[in-house]
Amino acid sequence: MNRILLLLLLVSSQPLFAAEEEREITLQLPPASLEKWYRPANERDVWLHTMFQLRREMQAVSEYAALEDTRLLKKWLARLKQDYQSIGDMVPEWKDELETGLLEKMSKAADSGELEKLQTLQRKLGKSCQSCHVEYKLSAALRYRSPDFSRVLVESEETMEEEKYGRVMSRLTMLVNRIKIASEDQRADAATTALDDLQQRLQDLGGSCSSCHKQEHQRQQLLGKQMQDSLDRVRAGIGKGDAKQVGRYIGKFAVDVCASCHAIHRMQSDLRELLSEK
Repeated sequence: MNRILLLLLLVSSQPLFAAEEEREITLQLPPASLEKWYRPANERDVWLHTMFQLRREMQAVSEYAALEDTRLLKKWLARLKQDYQSIGDMVPEWKDELETGLLEKMSKAADSGELEKLQTLQRKLGKSCQSCHVEYKLSAALRYRSPDFSRVLVESEETMEEEKYGRVMSRLTMLVNRIKIASEDQRADAATTALDDLQQRLQDLGGSCSSCHKQEHQRQQLLGKQMQDSLDRVRAGIGKGDAKQVGRYIGKFAVDVCASCHAIHRMQSDLRELLSEK
């Protein structure tokens, strides 16, 4: 199916058990050919940069038409035509939808000095662009500009193996809770083993983060010194049997790392997965 329904439950400010209203929102999925113009299928986000260029070219044409500078107007109009027509080459399914006739009329208006007519034609072209954005911008961004959290490499006894991301997250949650439980029950060995496992899996997770966060300092914002300081205090608390210290700093770790990452990525990831279902 080319359409997918997202059911959003809108809960009013009434008490929890008050009547709830359901609303259906329909998102139009872009053609499959669009995927090859985004990373990782492509080395660069070609489609995204083409859109940026078109926006810049539309602005330049508008500004030079207002300034009545036909020389620079024609320069930017030529670029606009080239990039606009490339849309049909990249996504053949959209070729027949392109308003190339408007661009030809804009060129003739520029040649004849009919700049008011050119501006009217450009506004029509802008409305055509906007109608496409209304249909596809959100679904394309969710599908192609959100990280793919389907799998992550984790360390086994002898090598690195792929695991489903959901399973990795469940394991991290289990380990955090195990540290807290074992500490409260004065089972120091079990708490320490769980902490060792947690730190190894966080290291594996950091490797998957590098696919998007190329710079070390970006990864360090969540998985760096602040996280390590919290886990060091957890380890110290386990060593001296201080369950209160363990609880405080395992909680700090969960807020600083887990909750912060989820706030940025979880909704995007869930929606990407939903929109990518076949």
